[in-house]
Parts: sequence; C-alpha cells; structure tokens
Amino acid sequence: MGPRDLEEPTSRKRKRPAPEIGPFVLRSLLEDLPLSADGDRDDVEINCVEFLDRNLYVGTSASEILHFFQIPPDPEDASAKPSYILASRLPPAFHEPPTSARPGVQQILLLPKVNKACILCNWTVTFYSLPELSPVFGTTQIRPCNWIGGIDLNLDPRGAGQDGKSPAVTVLASLNKRIRVIKISEDPRGLRVIDFPGSMISVRRDSFACVADARSYALLDVDRLQKIPLFPISSLDDSPSGNVGGHIEDISGNSAGGLSRSTSSAQGYPAGLSDDRGHGRSTSLGAFMSGGSRRHGPAGGNDERSGRETPEGIFRERSPSPAVATLRAAQWDLNSGQSANKPLPTPPTVSATTEAPPPGSIPTSPPVYLKPHIVSPTPQEFLLVTGTGPRDPGVGMFVNLDGDPTRSTLEFDKYPDELVVDGRGVGVDPTPTTMDGEEEGFVLASMARDFVEEQRYGIEVQRWDLDPGEAETGKFWLETPSPNEAEQTARIGLRSVVDLGDIYFDEVVDRLRLKRFQPFAIRSMDASILSLHSVDSRTAMSLERVSGERELFESSDSLPEGWEEHRNEEELQFAQRLGHCRTHLVAWSGKNIWWVVRNPLALRLDSIISAAIAPRIRNVQTYPSLDRRKLVELINSIRGREAKTETEFLTLGYIRQRAGLLLFLSGIDALASPLSEPEYRITEDALLEGGLDPRVILALVPYLRNEILEGRTGIWIHGGVKDVADSFITNSTPTDNPEVMSDSVMSDHILHFLRRFLTAWRKRKGFGSIANENEVFKSVDAALLIVLLQLDQSSSPNGPKENSVRIDLYALVDGGVDCFERAISLLESHRRLYPLSRLYQSRKMAGEVLATWRRIIEGETGEGGDLGDGEQRVRSYLAKIRNTALVEEYGVWLATRNPRLGVQVFAEDRSLVKFQPAQVVRILREGAPGAVKDYLEYLVFDKSHAEYINELIAYYLDIVMTKFEESKEAREILAQTYESYRALRPPKPTYRQFITDNMVDEEWWHSRLRLLQLLGGSQGTASEYDVAAILARIAPYTQELVPEVIILDGRQGQHEEALKLLTHGLGDYDTAISYCLRGGSSIYHPIITGTMARESLPSHEQQAKLFNFLLSEFLQIEDVSNRIEQTSSLLERFGSWFDVGYVLRLIPDSWSVELVSGFLVSALRRIVRERSETMIAKALSGADNLKVTASLIEEIDAAGPSIEAES
Repeated sequence: MGPRDLEEPTSRKRKRPAPEIGPFVLRSLLEDLPLSADGDRDDVEINCVEFLDRNLYVGTSASEILHFFQIPPDPEDASAKPSYILASRLPPAFHEPPTSARPGVQQILLLPKVNKACILCNWTVTFYSLPELSPVFGTTQIRPCNWIGGIDLNLDPRGAGQDGKSPAVTVLASLNKRIRVIKISEDPRGLRVIDFPGSMISVRRDSFACVADARSYALLDVDRLQKIPLFPISSLDDSPSGNVGGHIEDISGNSAGGLSRSTSSAQGYPAGLSDDRGHGRSTSLGAFMSGGSRRHGPAGGNDERSGRETPEGIFRERSPSPAVATLRAAQWDLNSGQSANKPLPTPPTVSATTEAPPPGSIPTSPPVYLKPHIVSPTPQEFLLVTGTGPRDPGVGMFVNLDGDPTRSTLEFDKYPDELVVDGRGVGVDPTPTTMDGEEEGFVLASMARDFVEEQRYGIEVQRWDLDPGEAETGKFWLETPSPNEAEQTARIGLRSVVDLGDIYFDEVVDRLRLKRFQPFAIRSMDASILSLHSVDSRTAMSLERVSGERELFESSDSLPEGWEEHRNEEELQFAQRLGHCRTHLVAWSGKNIWWVVRNPLALRLDSIISAAIAPRIRNVQTYPSLDRRKLVELINSIRGREAKTETEFLTLGYIRQRAGLLLFLSGIDALASPLSEPEYRITEDALLEGGLDPRVILALVPYLRNEILEGRTGIWIHGGVKDVADSFITNSTPTDNPEVMSDSVMSDHILHFLRRFLTAWRKRKGFGSIANENEVFKSVDAALLIVLLQLDQSSSPNGPKENSVRIDLYALVDGGVDCFERAISLLESHRRLYPLSRLYQSRKMAGEVLATWRRIIEGETGEGGDLGDGEQRVRSYLAKIRNTALVEEYGVWLATRNPRLGVQVFAEDRSLVKFQPAQVVRILREGAPGAVKDYLEYLVFDKSHAEYINELIAYYLDIVMTKFEESKEAREILAQTYESYRALRPPKPTYRQFITDNMVDEEWWHSRLRLLQLLGGSQGTASEYDVAAILARIAPYTQELVPEVIILDGRQGQHEEALKLLTHGLGDYDTAISYCLRGGSSIYHPIITGTMARESLPSHEQQAKLFNFLLSEFLQIEDVSNRIEQTSSLLERFGSWFDVGYVLRLIPDSWSVELVSGFLVSALRRIVRERSETMIAKALSGADNLKVTASLIEEIDAAGPSIEAES
C-alpha cells in the first residue's frame, strides 16, 4: 500500500469491491423499486418484504403493497436472471389513526396453507387471498393491532389439512391489552384470549410462544394459558423482574374484543379514502424490472424455515403495566424501518392520563426502550436479545421451552435493528422442515457500526451453534453493494421469507467447470523450446521426435467434428448445477432488495486466495506477488476436511489445486524467495489431495513441458486453475541464458519436490478415477525419469542423497515405465547405460540387456555406472536365460575377453541352456581360440574326460615350448630351480611341492604345472596320450624338463633311467621312493584325489625290483653323508622289500655294521618271524591232517563193511 492509498478518502475506498470471504453475500433481487406511485416522493421506504411462488410483495411506508410477478428466465440459459413486472399497487384498508403519523404497511403475513395473507397497515389487520391479494372475509378487520404472527414453526407452512378437513392456520394477534388466538381457514375464528397487554412480537413452537412487550420477554403456553416471565429487554430497566424460569402466571382473559366487522369498508377512515382503499392494480403489465435472482426452475416451498425473526433474553417475573403502552408503541415504530429523523407515531388508543407516583417515592431516570428480538434456531430453543442502548452492544441468550438457559451467550457489536437465523445447527437433529437445510447455523443481525469517520449500516454474521472459543466463531461484516453513497448509510431491513429464492453464481460455474488446458498453444511455448536448446542439447535432440510422436498419436484417431464444443457444453451444464443456490433470507435498503444467500464455498475460499495475491509489475508485465502465509493457513484449514456434498467435494479439490499451484509458481518465480521445505511439503500435499493433473505442473516447467502427452481429448481442468496456469505460461519471460534457465527452473529444491510429487502420482496407477490414464502416466514417467537423472547427475558421488536418488532411479526403471521408447531415448541421451540395461530387464529383453552391458564393459562413455563386475554379471545372466543363440554369442564374446570366466558359461551346470563338450570346443575354436585350453582343463580336471588329455597336453606343450624358444631366461629359471632344490638338505619337500611353493606368476609356469599333473597323474594309462610324440616335442629341452622326462621314462618302462634322474638329476629322494611304491605310474598324483586303489598298485616283486634299482642309485650319490643317510633310511624304512644277501653284497665293506644295524635287526626279526610262522603253519597242517584222518575213520565205521559179489 502506497502513500496515496493511505491518504485516499474512506468513501472512495469503499467503492472498491472487497473480497467476499464471509459466509453470506448479497445478490440483487430487485433494484430501483418504484416506491412512489407518481415518482415524486423520495421519503417512501420499504417496511417489509415477502416472497411466495414467484410473487414478491413489498410493503412501503406509503401504506402500499407492491406486488411483483417473476418472469422465469429462458430454461435453456441457466445463468439468465429472472425478470419482475409490477402486477399491482395495493393500498390496504386501514382504520385512520387518531394522529397524523402513519407507519404504513407494518407486516405482510403469508399463509400459503390456507392461501391467505394478513396485512398489518397502520395498526389495522386486513385479509386477502393469494396470490393476487383480493380482499377476503368481507370487511373483517383487526384493530388496533400491534402485530400479527405467531405461526407454529414446527409445522410445514404449505401442509394440507388432516383427515380431509379444510386446512387451517392458527395465528396470534396482539391487541393493546391482550393477545387474540385466531384460527384462519375458510373464515377467521377466535379461539381464545391471552391476558398479555402490550405485546410487540411473538415466535411460537407448538403451544409455546415466546413473546415480548416494550420492556421484557416471556414464555406463554397458548393452550394452557400460562406465562413464565423471563427477563427485561434492557439491562438498565430497574423495574421489578423475576429470575429465569420464574413462577407460572395465569393469563386467561374473559373479555372478548379485537375482532370486528364493519358495515362499510370506509368506516372510520377520513372522507375520500373509502373508495380508494380497495384493490388497485397497475394498468401496465409490460414494464419489466430486472432482479438479482437467478433460477434453475420454479420456486418451491421451504421445508426448513427455522424462524421469521430473531430473539434473545433474560427473565422477568411480571408483565409491564398497561401504562407502558404509549412507550411500547413508540418504540415499535422507532425500529420498524423508519428513518431516525421521522417523528414517532402515536399509538392507536392510549389513555391520556397516567398514574402519579405515590407520595414519598424517589424519582427514577426514564427507562430505555429497545426493540425486542425473538427467533427460534431449533425446535427446542428461542434466541432473545438484550442490551443497554440502541448504540451499545447486544447480548443474545438462548432459552428452552421451560425458560432455562441452554447455550453460551452471543455478543453483537451493536444492538441489532433486525435479526434472523439460518441453518439447523451442528449437532441438532433435523426435523421434517429442516431436513434439506444447511447444517451450519448462523445468526444475521442488521445494525449500524461506527467507523473512523462515519456510521455505516450492514449485517453482522456469526455462528450460533458453536461455542465462543471455537475457531469458526469469528464475526463477519456484510455491507450492501449499492454504489449510491446515500443508500449505503441507510438502515438495512432483514427478513426470512416464506418461499425459497433461486440464485445462480456464474462465478462458481466459471471456476469449477472443466476447461481444456492447452500448454502447447500458449504464446511463450516457442521461446521456451528455444531456451531448452541452449540448456541441454541432449533434450533438444529429442524434442523433434517427441513432437512428431505427439502429432502422430493425437491424429491417429480423429474425433468427430465439433467434439470440443460438445464437451464444453456438457461441462457447462454440469457446472451450472454447482452454481445454483437457494435462500429464504432477504435484505433491503433504500429502493433495492437483495437475496441474502450463503456464499458458495468455492467463492469464499477463492476470495481468501485472491486476497493473498497482490499485483507486481516487471518488464511492463503484471505478475502476482503471493502472501504464502495466508495460502498455507488456508490449506491447513481444509486439511482432512471431508466433503458432504458433490459441490463441496469439487470445491475442496479446486481450492487445493489452485492454492497448491500458486505456491508452486511462487517457488519457481525467479524474483521470489525460494519456498521452505515445509512449504514444499504443504504444496505437495495440496496438489496431491486436490488431484490436479500432473501434466499441468509439467507444463509450468519448461524443462519438462515437452514430456506432456495431451491425448486425443486433451487436458481438462477447473477454469480457475486453468487461468492461473495460462497466465503464468503467457507471462513467463523466456531467457537465452542457459545458466539462468537451469538455476531458476531446475533447482534442487524444485527437483526434489517434483521427484516426490511425481513418485506419489505413479502410485495411483490403476485407479479407475483417473481420466486419460495412459497419457497421464506416460507423461509422469518421462518427467520423473528426467528429474531423477538430473538429480543423480548433480549429486555428490558419495553423498547419502545420491544413494536415495539412485535407488529411486533404479526402482523406476525396474518397475517398468509406460513411456518405454521415450525412456530409452532419455537414458541414451544422458549416457546412462546401466539404468538403460535395467529398463530392458524390466521388459525381459535379454538381447538388449546384454548388448548394453557389452557397451559398458567395452568402455563406452557413460555416467554413474553401477554394473560392478560386469563380466561376472554377464556370466550369471547368461545362466538364467533360455535363448541359445544369445548364450552362444555372448559366451564366445566373454570367453574372448576373459577365457577362464567365459568357459563357465558353457560349463555351468545350472545353466538353462546346455551344450555338448564337442559342440563347445568347436564353438570356442571358431570364436574364442584362446579359451579352448581353459575349457579343456575344465573337461579333463573337473569332468575327467580323458579323451581330451592329448589335446590339452598339446596346448600346454605349445605354451611351454614357445616360451623356451622365445626366452632364455625361462630356461635359466628352470635350471636354477634344480640347483636350488638339490642344495636343500633333508628333510625337504618334493620337487613338485617346491616349484608350486615358489611359483612364477606367468602363464607358461602354470601350464607346466598342469602338464606335470597330466603326465604324472592318474587320469589314465600310458596309452591315453602319445609318449613318443611328447618326447619328440621336448627333446630339445630335456635338460630343462627333467620331471617330464622322468615321467615319460616311467611310462615307457625305463625305470632305471627314471630313478637315476630322480636321484641324481633332481635329488628328489622322496619322489624316487614314491616312484618305486607306485610302479612309476603316477608320481605327480594330485593331493586332493586321496590314496590310489590297491588294484592299481604294482606287485611286491615289482616294487622290490624297483627298490633294488633305487638302492643301487642311492649308493652312487656323490655326497657321502647324503649317500649314507638316504641309503640307511631306505633300508630301515623299506627293508622288507630287500633281500639281506643282496644288500650285504652291495654295501661297501668300509661301512660299519652300525650304519645298517636297523636294516639287519629288522631283517633278522623278519627271518625269525618267518621261521616261527613256518613252524606254526607246519604244526597246524599236521593237526589238520590228523583231523581229516579221524574223520575218514569215523565215516568208514559208520558205513560198515560192504560185500562185493563177483559177477
């Protein structure tokens, strides 16, 4: 607000339309009424208004009733306003008052149940028929009468008679000294008289009527004729009064009166009026008057009326004295809508004398008379108003039918001029008359408030059904929308009419109806695309393709011509139901009448949003500046609120969408401060709960706008939301600076918001309530993928957020995306091959998965790859697929890169694709020759396929021989190992263990170890590989390949040569002993295979022969100490294989007996043992012989002699 705003006069400020954020608004019913018949009087005012069945009755201070008839609008146009014509101008008959003061038409009481109207004009009640107001009941009048009413609010005013009887209505008429109970049917009939003088107002529920005179309130039982005094109207009234729920008084009266018949309609009236006070009608029916009501159909009856006027109060024990009648009548006129400057009328019949105060009494100040107000918000309660003065605050008090207080009091800023209630109230059980009404209960009070420079009239609105401490108990001030300054300072009348009026809010329709949102038809779209080209060439490259796909998709199935116009018409017709409201409250001031209608929730909340937006100018364009705090408060106020009607459901969704959208736009505004994290969360919740199409959000971010797929029917959103989005896109200032573009549009805060928002939307897949689901989720998936790629690219490689983002990225592609082709393009453009492979995996596209992994493994440039051990991943994946061609192709590729790992593809037992060994060998020879050896090793060593031994040996020999031919160093290394091994002192490992422990990490070394294992192992006999060919191959390097020569000699049976090389060439004595025990068949048997089978071992004689050869070689060892040690050990350990005589002949004579004592002792023991064993065996044999002989004798004896006869 600038300085000029502060200096602007108050009168000018009020001309600006204020946001209508209150629960009620005023909508024009009729404007500029012709209150004066000739148009020459400006002092005529509206006193009362009634409405029934499209008939509007207006009572004026000129003692006339203006009868207007409503002309319905065009049924085809629901937004059109009805028109009114003046049907008649009726001057009701009345008895001329004794004074010149005439208040005019004071009451219009419509009785639709009996089709009658009671009109109180200048203290005289006359009766008319409805709707044309023709006089009925002859000349029957009620005079002098203060008011007429007291209809039972528990009954339907339109209900028919019971049991076939004629309908009837019971009313109460207030005479000067009593109340008359009258039954009106075909004829008026007095029922009873209530002794209650000076009554001014009455509201009745069943037989209980709450009434008031000039000073106090009371409860009457009109059937039992009893009264409970309540409390004074003015708290300054010092007259004696009782407490609430005071004693019961009898109010039965015996005197009749008040109902009279006159023989002439002009009786008691001044001359010249008797002929004019009849039924006068307007001569012209063509003068139409436009009103403010909008209708969808004919007006119906109101089944929910809770009261015509509004009350409140405290308790009083006794009724005011009859002497107060003059003051009571004056006070009624003061508050009946007359101008404050008009002289007070004199009551119709007042005694000119008053009782003098008794002697000795103390004079008191004159009492303050306030207009009583009584309304009945519920069937069990009355609301009464008390105060201290007309310009002081008022207090509303609730009492039940027993006169006891029920609720907390209400406070009015000023004592009300008029009072009405609306709504049955929260927690109040509905009745047949309130079943269709609104639940929230409001009390509306017409009053004058003092502002800084002036006094203004308006309507104060507050809830009556809530405790004062509750959040929704705030007060609202409602002023008339009249542009006339004089009319704004005039009193406002307020009334609850019989029938409901129809009001049409075209603003609600415009905001809630669905309209097509076309993000690509906005003027700034081209500029946004141009900016994108400078931001990211990868995205720009795909825009043309995406646009082409969109055009192809949207033109594939053409819609019928004019479909959009037809859809717009359907949406308009649907939304027009939402803009229709009904009310039974009217207000008037000056010459205008308004409907007082509940402010639709959409307009009420939308006004709060509008109040939070202030215009701001930038680059000759107007931009909104947002009060975020107000929007956040609004969103929080409707959080978790459950809709009770269709209109409320749509309204809450619209408000959440619009408020959330504005907050989001504020966050991406380059000139505004960024949203805080709680504000982003609130924005996210509002948009999600409101159900805003996520494509609208994407349209506001140029980086994502081109991911939108509109579909054949486009995007349809609420009109109020569309206006916000269109305005932002249109007013967006494009920039060619890529840094500004990326910082302002794709900041981390916005990206994380979009990540959460779009992820939440993806969880709604499959919901039947989402229109255009296919296009929506294709757009969402593509946009979310871009957001995650952008976040992952800008995240720290080792940060916790990066892990979370990457997890979400992988979850997205793993779960499958609807925009599959677009996702491939995006991942390719961002060079994210690993997520691309996971995307293919989600579709079980094994070929594409393997091709992508091959690109990664072969080193194609990529970002953020998490493939890990790619080759191992490929091997594992190949074992899980059933495509033989793919397994063969990528198995060969992997074997080429990593032979040892590649052959596992073909050798895997759990693989779903099986290959025969011969087939694998052929495949590897053709595609990966370097892996053949590894596969052969697998077959020979793991699967024991002996038929491949020769081929594998050939591979090993090729490797070793090639190395020896190329490298003298390799040969020297081997020679050095022999020298080093021979230099070791016993005990020492075998040569094989020695070279294994001192391994050289080169292929030829490993191949030689494998070669030794094959040549000297137990894989097969000598016939299973070509010994001669191998010997020929290694002939040039026999000095370097001593173990190989030993093995081959053994295979050929040349054991002496083999043992000689083992003893003297290698010095491997343990292996030489093993050679003798095994017969030279497997001196390099693998340890893991365990002991050899007994049948594969040589005989004892063969072993003894080999040991004899070995003993001869041991005795030729050059080192004497070593010779003696090895020979003694051999004889002692394996003496049983030697002949003692042979050993003694070989041992040199120079050796002492002690050196072979172990052998000799064991030999002698063996001889003794053998001799003993022989003797035992001989004795056992003799015993067996005797046993057999004895058995023979026994058998002979048993058989007896036999005689053989000679033939």
